Amino acid sequence: MQIIEGAGVWTPSAGMADDWVEHLRTPDLSVGTYCIPAGGLDSQNPHTEDEIYVVTAGRAKIVTPDGTTAVGPGSVIFVPAGEEHRFDEVTEDLALVVVFGPAYGSRKVT
Repeated sequence: MQIIEGAGVWTPSAGMADDWVEHLRTPDLSVGTYCIPAGGLDSQNPHTEDEIYVVTAGRAKIVTPDGTTAVGPGSVIFVPAGEEHRFDEVTEDLALVVVFGPAYGSRKVT
């Protein structure tokens, strides 16, 4: 067992539009925190791993090929590997716990 301290806590990084910090990594999954400041831009590209977001703070909209949905604290979002997605209209500093399966970046791009 391991307690992951600080996961999902807003931690702004100086000079960055968004920030990803990995807290735990095993071959089968990784857990981290992704933060985007209010008014910031989400610059991520589709990932090669399945992904779950848990919004711990803030408000925004998530945009996928299926549409746009407002999210806030308590929202849980599943994004399958390869799906285009981004957070938009970040109206409050956004903090998310992110779980990748398998671990982030472990699958080769095809």
